[in-house]
Amino acid sequence: MLAAAPMFFIDLAARVQVLHAQGAVVTQFRYFLCMCRNAHVAITRSGILKEFVKMSGTADVMVFSRRFAIAKPCSRISAPQIGLLLQFRVGFELIYSFPQPTPVILVVNIHDSRASDIVVPDFLVTEPSISISSYRDRFGNQCKRVLAPAGRIRLSTDCIVNDNGQTDEIAFGAWQDSVEDLPEDVLVFLLGSRYCETDRLSEIAWQLFSQTVPGYPRVQAICDYVHNHIAFNYQNARSSRTALESLKERTGVCRDYAHLAIALCRCMNIPARYCTGYLSDLGTPLPYPVGDFAAWMEVWIGGRWHTFDPRNNVSRVGRVLMARGRDACDVAIATTFGPNTLESFRVWTDEVLTPQTSGVGS
Repeated sequence: MLAAAPMFFIDLAARVQVLHAQGAVVTQFRYFLCMCRNAHVAITRSGILKEFVKMSGTADVMVFSRRFAIAKPCSRISAPQIGLLLQFRVGFELIYSFPQPTPVILVVNIHDSRASDIVVPDFLVTEPSISISSYRDRFGNQCKRVLAPAGRIRLSTDCIVNDNGQTDEIAFGAWQDSVEDLPEDVLVFLLGSRYCETDRLSEIAWQLFSQTVPGYPRVQAICDYVHNHIAFNYQNARSSRTALESLKERTGVCRDYAHLAIALCRCMNIPARYCTGYLSDLGTPLPYPVGDFAAWMEVWIGGRWHTFDPRNNVSRVGRVLMARGRDACDVAIATTFGPNTLESFRVWTDEVLTPQTSGVGS
């Protein structure tokens, strides 16, 4: 259902003016477009630009039209059809201290499905320099093996990736596939796993969602429930928290939202898998939170996988997949086989302003 455009623009104006006061015109315009997408506003192409100009006081409509590839006249479009050609600088820095030489498995590379988008490769850098070997796990994720020496070690990567600027697809018409029709490689994502106790959540899931429409509406109902049931709180993060514990404690971080939603989907015979990666803040209100890796899920409906994000519960821009698995246990960023201290942890997902998008003048 489309938002009432006039009221939506009135509500959005105050947020846009905050960015305008900071002089961030390009960011302001991208934020404006992303918010239109998330609200599914239908508006003419010229209307999008005119509304932005009215809010921001930026007068050169044609410049923005050229800069953001809003071309090819069309009588009416929906916001998700607007294309933005974006680049993101993504990366991380982990600093560990080990009392003795310790084997480590790392799952830190961008997923192969985004290989063609990588502009600057995401090579793993270690300081001091040590030997790195690679392999692929059962889910096709890139994994690295290192033997960390005793003492302090810095692990990092810093790369640039292209993005088409589209928000996550919303599969309104996707149906729920019968279990007997599912591909064999999908079946494993119906089963319980380390953090997703389907056996203990099945009765609760059917009580909550048996009356929902199978397919997309049922999955979205699960996301709505999880999003509203859990209160996000970094201070309450715990690596051992399971889906059932998230349900009972009603607090957690993005992985807890994902685990509970995945478990509930599986209980309703809907295959669901855990995803981890980078997620841009583009299109979200200021102030932005401290950078971190993100967790979401992919759900098999309508004959293929679709992205759902119960933590944010809105279609987002700039989602860069790193790895998939049954739950967080399969895609841990670092698995260490010995005592250690994590001294520092940084993650970034920053938009790169290219010469084509860094300004409003020619």
